[in-house]
Amino acid sequence: MPERTTMTGSETPRVGIVGGGLTGLTLAHYLADRDVDFTLFEAASEPGGVIRSERVDGYLLEQGPQRARRTDRIDGLISDLGLESEVRTADPDLPICVYADGAIRPAPFSVEEFGETDLLSAEAKRTVLAEPYTDPASPDETAAEMFTRKFGEETYRNLLGPLFGGIYGSDPAEMPVGHALSGLLKLEQRDGSLLKAAIKRAEDRDTPPAISFDDGLQRLPEVLAEAHRESIRFETPVTAVREGDSAGAGDSAGAGEDGPTYELETLDRTEEFDRVVLTTPADLTADLVADLAPDSADALRELNYNPLAMVYLRADLAGEGDVNPDALGYQVGFDADLRTLGVSWNDSMFDRGIYTAFLGGMHDPEVLDESEETMGDIAASEFEQVTGAPAEVVAVNLLRRGFPAYDTSWEAIERVALPEGVRLATNYTARMGIPSRIREAESVADELAEALVSA
Repeated sequence: MPERTTMTGSETPRVGIVGGGLTGLTLAHYLADRDVDFTLFEAASEPGGVIRSERVDGYLLEQGPQRARRTDRIDGLISDLGLESEVRTADPDLPICVYADGAIRPAPFSVEEFGETDLLSAEAKRTVLAEPYTDPASPDETAAEMFTRKFGEETYRNLLGPLFGGIYGSDPAEMPVGHALSGLLKLEQRDGSLLKAAIKRAEDRDTPPAISFDDGLQRLPEVLAEAHRESIRFETPVTAVREGDSAGAGDSAGAGEDGPTYELETLDRTEEFDRVVLTTPADLTADLVADLAPDSADALRELNYNPLAMVYLRADLAGEGDVNPDALGYQVGFDADLRTLGVSWNDSMFDRGIYTAFLGGMHDPEVLDESEETMGDIAASEFEQVTGAPAEVVAVNLLRRGFPAYDTSWEAIERVALPEGVRLATNYTARMGIPSRIREAESVADELAEALVSA
């Protein structure tokens, strides 16, 4: 093992970032734009975290998120990084569908679509329209209880449950509103009802189009890493976060006599920083802060993730299928006797023929104990049952630590209290999804810039 060294004084960058996924890399990009010095540490040999893109038999397979929405912040990154020529944009009119009562139907996201859909009966629609007269959502009820109470059992079963639960691979019956839908509570308070908030949102803005890149979503973290390569250390796992020995690394606000410093320990050296940002999964974060904040580490270890299996299928909906091939994919209604949670239609942005089926989640974690062959058989047979098109398995990818569950284990997050100079920027303290990760990274960069530069 190389001799251990401690870097302090003028050599110490002000911010240490742990994790080279999209959150960490975007934070690095925004810090550089705000003239804040940083060093980013990533244990893997390549950037991206859960964002992984791979070509198999000529097909592009996404091993994490399947696409992103082109929000203003993503648009800004595309411009900053010169990626416009590589963007692939899905037709904005492509629907997200639900398989319920034996058929695939587009989910309604506008007043007009709600009036026309046959995904819901006339009685179910009347129940939805009466939502403003129901009691407000409570943080203590589950998402399933809230959706059913306010919108009716049929709407929960055929629409809201599959769409909401499908985002997380989770079971709304196990997800407290206070943890899973805190943003929705604020919208209800603002607009007086969830239905009014939904109508206002639909009227006020268009949904940003779904996008990817010629070589997949991993292209975004790759270009971010290349842009800031001099401040990024790959294959350098951080093993612990500790309080620093020195009084500070500089004269900026928050350093020196105004606050403590923190050390990031790696296999061959220890480096000192004014601020530390951890973007790592909960269990790894717990290991990193075990000595610094043992009670917080214990709380982080309680957080549940939903395991997922992603089965990549080759099929021809246009040739043999019974459904319209033009869609972004479908979620499976809660009454359907299927193990598939949903299917993303990757060919909406790439060549026709590749579909990603999701298995597991909170509903069926045991399926990941099956062989890859068995998981492939399940996905292919159920895809044919739903669409009418036979499918061939291309590959299987397992995410043992898939998505945050936002279940009752999330009560533990209230016991996480790290020192002032160490903070989390993750999909378990804010929200998951590419736009949310970028939004949080920018917010953290603003806070750090104000503390270390502006003051």
